[in-house]
Amino acid sequence: MRKVSMPDLNTIASETSKKIVAMAQEALEKALVAKGGSFSLGFEGTAFFLPLNFALTGLEVKTIGDASQIIENCRRLLEGRSLANGLFFSCLDGLLNHGLAALLAEELLCALTHEPKEGYLGFVPDTVLRSLGVQLVDGRIAGIAVILGCAKDDASAVKIIRGFQEKNIVSLLVGNAGARNIRDQLTDAGVELGLDNYIVPLGPDELSSAYAVNFAVRAALTFGGCKGGQWKQVLEYTQNRVPAFVVVLGKLDEVIVTTGAGVLGLGFPIIMDADAAEVGKIPTTKYEALVVEKDMDRIVSRCIETRGIKIQVTHLPIPVLYSPAFEGERVRKENLKVEFGSKYSSAFEYLAYRSMEEVADGRVEVMGPDIDAVTGKAMPLGIWVDVAARQANKDFEPILERQIHRYLNEAQGVMHMGQRDMIWVRISREAFEKGFRLKHFGTIIHAMLHKEFGAIVDKVQVRLMTRQEDVAQALKAAAGVYEARDERLRGMTDESVDTFYSCALCQSFAPNHICIITPERLGLCGAYSWLDAKAAYEIQPTGGNQPIVKGVCLEPNLGQWRNINEFILEKSNRTIPEVSMYSLLVSPQSSCGCFECIVALVPEANGVMAVNRDYAGMTPLGMTFTQMAGSVGGGIQTPGFIGVGKLYLTSRKFISAEGGLPRLVWMPRDLKEALRNRLVERCRELDLPDFIEKIADETNAQTIEELLEFLKAKAHPALDMPPLL
Repeated sequence: MRKVSMPDLNTIASETSKKIVAMAQEALEKALVAKGGSFSLGFEGTAFFLPLNFALTGLEVKTIGDASQIIENCRRLLEGRSLANGLFFSCLDGLLNHGLAALLAEELLCALTHEPKEGYLGFVPDTVLRSLGVQLVDGRIAGIAVILGCAKDDASAVKIIRGFQEKNIVSLLVGNAGARNIRDQLTDAGVELGLDNYIVPLGPDELSSAYAVNFAVRAALTFGGCKGGQWKQVLEYTQNRVPAFVVVLGKLDEVIVTTGAGVLGLGFPIIMDADAAEVGKIPTTKYEALVVEKDMDRIVSRCIETRGIKIQVTHLPIPVLYSPAFEGERVRKENLKVEFGSKYSSAFEYLAYRSMEEVADGRVEVMGPDIDAVTGKAMPLGIWVDVAARQANKDFEPILERQIHRYLNEAQGVMHMGQRDMIWVRISREAFEKGFRLKHFGTIIHAMLHKEFGAIVDKVQVRLMTRQEDVAQALKAAAGVYEARDERLRGMTDESVDTFYSCALCQSFAPNHICIITPERLGLCGAYSWLDAKAAYEIQPTGGNQPIVKGVCLEPNLGQWRNINEFILEKSNRTIPEVSMYSLLVSPQSSCGCFECIVALVPEANGVMAVNRDYAGMTPLGMTFTQMAGSVGGGIQTPGFIGVGKLYLTSRKFISAEGGLPRLVWMPRDLKEALRNRLVERCRELDLPDFIEKIADETNAQTIEELLEFLKAKAHPALDMPPLL
């Protein structure tokens, strides 16, 4: 491909898009000869076929034979004609149409020719999309940077990536064919890549940008309630609700120029470090369409400014970077300075309210040797946090305590797992060499509790204990409180409160969806319980969690209240008139797309199955999680299917209108084991002590026939319950 500078965008896009479409047609013709028209075509891990083509044109491309229509659509755009559904851009003399034709052809090329490359994710599956969706709506992710090419040197590559990490922006890396790219630079510099670190290499060539583009349009299908072919709604969604932008590093080539023209049609601006003619605002972008920034110290801020992203960054007086981008970072043995807890030592964390007089705000006390005095690799650790407030509420203690996990994890070089007396904490050698010490745990906890929970926290002090005798004595006191908390939470029921809470966090993605959170039904993302929502309302009374007084109960069996229905009708843009909190079949709660599990009707077994998003296999219904999720999300009600948080499966109110837990006939083994203790306890309450062994999983039933055979052999109670349909 020829290199270009100061490009004539229309000429290059026109010529190159024709070449790309011709390449796609040639690849398709070869595939037809080699495999036949009935051979399956598509990306693994999605329910949306070829997502970009499906979203913008409505084509359900399931086989190689179906793909000929893609080529026809590309040619129509190249000839200046609109598609059957009216898709056409009238601005910029056809530039965006040429770019869009290239994108549609590139996606087809990827599906036909791309093989998985070691070190690259390739196609982003729906499960990852939904995981990132949760973090986008709750603010942990501020934006998405699609980075093409290669920085001028390794140091610049690291500076750019660290800048995006610090601003909570995910970087999707796309290479340039046959050349060193930014992934290579980061790897050589020792930067840890991966989704947990917000750095995801997609592919080694420019065509891999198609993976980033169809990731964006699937957000519109998954969270926005858009249907395939509704191109205006899809593009409005990507322009206004997907905070993505493109960074082009190094010299331009004609494929990047042409692909960039298509990206502009989705509303994503381009920021580059090479000479080019800048382009101001166009109808599809919020601000400038193409800007040049050669200063590596300014390029991150210029990206944020151009896309209009609002950043909330906490600058802490600690010697390492601090950002949610480091939340999934792993500290491995070869880079370990010291660790606490797990099987290596005693460790715990505890938070309690104290009187105002007992707490000195900002005090951080290290009781015992610090990590620079450690002789081995393991030390005991007690993290004891005292908070005070003029209006203290001890109900909030476990909520605040659970934040310690996230707060410490967001420090670069710190790994934290678990909670209470089951924590495991590691500090890397790199963090230690930069000056990180135990006192910085206290600095982080103090600052973040004030920042996020200022409405219910006035003072914070932290004690960090590293002597075994101190840790053992303090843990004994904390253990009694842990037990009392559990007992209080177990005793809460929907009937014991007069108020439920809403959650509208996901409306930035699913405009018509609203969650209702009760003591016995947590948010479907699994991240918000009734107590969490109550605390969030205390913190921000005008925020996304609002109290709703239940009022008159209309249908006690279904779980319907007049006030709840009226609230949902108003907040769902008048699309959902009523919701049953306890039913799968009658007006079930809508789903945004962030759910941990899907519960689905299995009519042949007179029961239901549950499947979690981490399960990639086939279910007895003949659908994967991703295939079912395509019908459940987007803020719609789908009788027979609901999205839920996994702990709801063990609730007394779990589809109680249909008979509750005894209806559960199948679930993945990993999910069963994760919930085993809670399921056993619930089964004991129902006087079904051996019921958990009657629930099938993928090891003994993968089809309806195998499932029915298993259920009959186990005498599963669902077979004798009243018919669901």
